[in-house]
Amino acid sequence: MFIAGFTIIKNAIINDYPIVEAINSILPIVDEMIVLAGDSEDDTLQLIQSIKSDKIKIHRSVWDNTLRKGGEILAVETNKAFKLINPKADWAFYIQADEAIHEQYLPAIKQAMEQYATDKKVEGLLFNYTHFYGTYDYVGDSRKWYSKEIRVIKNDPSIYSYRDAQGFRKEGRKLQVKLINAFVYHYGWVKSPKQMKMKLKNVGNLWYDDSSEYWQSYLKSDDIFNFDDYDSLTIFKATHPKVLEERINNQHWNLNIDVSKKRMTLKNKVLYLIEKITGKRLFEYSNYKIIR
Repeated sequence: MFIAGFTIIKNAIINDYPIVEAINSILPIVDEMIVLAGDSEDDTLQLIQSIKSDKIKIHRSVWDNTLRKGGEILAVETNKAFKLINPKADWAFYIQADEAIHEQYLPAIKQAMEQYATDKKVEGLLFNYTHFYGTYDYVGDSRKWYSKEIRVIKNDPSIYSYRDAQGFRKEGRKLQVKLINAFVYHYGWVKSPKQMKMKLKNVGNLWYDDSSEYWQSYLKSDDIFNFDDYDSLTIFKATHPKVLEERINNQHWNLNIDVSKKRMTLKNKVLYLIEKITGKRLFEYSNYKIIR
């Protein structure tokens, strides 16, 4: 069985993406790692080149700014990276620049790949998600955070990245997937208040064009992000992937968030309580079809 990893990245340093950690978190179980580096304004290329692994294959790309609205460019670049993987690959493991896989889940991921490699009904593997917020100590646990997403797909040329690259499609339909016992840790909202606002202003133009009044107003807003603007958080009590240790130790800001505060509508409070009691998230939009 041959497993290819793939990712895209642009301006990793300017926007403080943990791309090195993301790549290193899946390197142990991939046979090659495709990194499609965009035309960055910083030393992103040199950062990727600093990773000591002969599995990594770096390719260059120029992003088309005319496709930036709605995050479409992210799907375009993801599809480019997917097409660069080795034709003999059975599976393709997609990791985004602000994600990481805890090493404790790698055996389960590998086992699922082996189990479903020849099962034509299974087109991808579905992961659970943990979304960190503010610091490495807080987790978003409300319905605003997606709970699951596809991160491993069959090496099928008819599969493509969808919308802003959150999920995948095949021939216009959702993929048929198996839910596996593994989590993706999402660190996109873990930054200092200043860095967080800077990143949002830098990447927001991937979703909004210059004619958007909202976007123009946001660009003029304060340069400090308000992390008190949340609906529900909980304390993270487990461990982070080992590849994140240095980054966590170098955290230079602190936040004191009162997780007892819940800012939700009555409807969402009821659904939140049902989820906590039953473990089921009712009426959640799914970007996939789970095979039971």
